[in-house]
Amino acid sequence: MKGKFILAAIAVSGIVFYLSGCAKESADRLAVGSDACDTTGVSYSTQIVSILQDNCYTCHTGTNSFSGIDLTTYADLKVHVDNGDLVSAVTHTGTVTPMPYQLPMLPSCEVNTIVAWVHQGALNN
Repeated sequence: MKGKFILAAIAVSGIVFYLSGCAKESADRLAVGSDACDTTGVSYSTQIVSILQDNCYTCHTGTNSFSGIDLTTYADLKVHVDNGDLVSAVTHTGTVTPMPYQLPMLPSCEVNTIVAWVHQGALNN
């Protein structure tokens, strides 16, 4: 009986130790991930186009784009940058429809990257 108690205590201790290690590992991963969102010197051709491809082009490319909003080229996108609609749509502020349509807001790093790019002059770089 005493042996079973000791064995159970060791097992519980091992599980607690294992889980606390996972929590530390997860916290470390999150801390590393927080540094991964660098919004200095945002590039249209690498960062912005990638975000658009992943989240916007399904509905906003070519002549069949929803609401007539085509984001395929830099010139097409710049229209929506200049009138403020891009930032309003991705930040879910203002009078434009929040994007992506009927989906949760983009991850904060992607929103921050778009906003930073606009504030940095929305260069075609």
